[in-house]
Amino acid sequence: MKFKFKIWHLFITFCITLIIVRFLTIVKLFPLFFSYIILLLTDFSSAISQLNFELIDYFVSGVLIILLPLIIFFRFKSHKIFQSKLDFSSLVIGTLFLVFIFSPLISNSHPDFQKNIGLTKLLPPFSHVIFLKFEQNAIEERHGIDKFADIKRKVIKYSFDAELIFVDSIHVGEKILYYQNQNTSEISIDSLKDNKKIPKLDSRFFLLGTDEFGRDIFSRLIYGARVSIFVGICSILLSFMIGLLLGSASGYFGGKIDIALNRLTDTFLSFPAIFLIIIILALFGNSMFAVIFVLGFSGWMSLFKIVRGEVISLKHKDFFITAQMIGLSKKQLLIKEVLPIILTPIVVNLIFLFGSVILAEASLSYLGLGTGSNHPSWGGMVDAGQNYLKDAWWMIFFPGLALIITLYSANDLGQKIRIHFNPQLRK
Repeated sequence: MKFKFKIWHLFITFCITLIIVRFLTIVKLFPLFFSYIILLLTDFSSAISQLNFELIDYFVSGVLIILLPLIIFFRFKSHKIFQSKLDFSSLVIGTLFLVFIFSPLISNSHPDFQKNIGLTKLLPPFSHVIFLKFEQNAIEERHGIDKFADIKRKVIKYSFDAELIFVDSIHVGEKILYYQNQNTSEISIDSLKDNKKIPKLDSRFFLLGTDEFGRDIFSRLIYGARVSIFVGICSILLSFMIGLLLGSASGYFGGKIDIALNRLTDTFLSFPAIFLIIIILALFGNSMFAVIFVLGFSGWMSLFKIVRGEVISLKHKDFFITAQMIGLSKKQLLIKEVLPIILTPIVVNLIFLFGSVILAEASLSYLGLGTGSNHPSWGGMVDAGQNYLKDAWWMIFFPGLALIITLYSANDLGQKIRIHFNPQLRK
């Protein structure tokens, strides 16, 4: 029997591979987690002050990398979705979902980390740079928040590291001499001993090269995927709620309400959405939540048309009239009678909308109106790369390729789902 690679195989294989590749990082998460629990029990105020998004992100990723493959294998392996054959589109969408969850473990550095730009900027793919790292020689036992801070510093990746120096070469004798762009600097070994620091020599590998600030393209691509997926999911959820509520109200009540909502929708459809988005963001500023709001608010019209048409058709059916007669409320009618029937066209529309939202977010980032400089995005990376197209093609090639593959996969998946529920389209 020929072996077929299924979606659940992708999830299990991805998680196992990530555990093997990032085993040391995952192992270090356990003492960090237990140290925080102890700090929480002994010094609650200090523990709360140390809690931030990055710490939660690492904790969640560390727990899920163990639980997710077990849950899928023992609980959901036989589910219809996970038993589906793995094709290119489902491979891309599934991988993006996993990247969204495990970004801290996949990436080997902070997406905004930069140091010694003269040595690290515009490095081509598969480059590596030597670095000198000064680690604390912890002789005395530390407790409480000091112990937690030490462990946290070793596990979580930050955008700056004062104890790390990128070098061209190094010579160790009575003093440590290191060379950077034909400049020589020295560090006294005695001063390191006085500060209880140990110098360690290692190298950092840049799989996809670096940008104009020496930031790792691979890390920014991974975190940029997370931003695009988060914006896409939140935006289509907002569009779904608006389109479902207004479409249901228009189709169910009819009359003047239907006319008013229809005219409102036609007005929005007649005005180019991208101009509306740009005007709103230019007036009120650009942030992640502002982008989510404007993209979600500008994408509900097609859903409105679908829901309205389906509700108008369904409200004259016998089962719907019977449900009204037995006393079901309007909310119950919508959730129990209407939504299960219209869910298929809505899901297909949302998948197509997801691809459109990702493209719109990338376009806004390219124009400087995206999620802001605090979050890496594929569109922002393309915008930065166009200034270095001749000398650093990788800056624009990899985020551009990620956008193309994601958009193709989202549209192809939507088309396959539509054909699955409507086999006549195959003809």
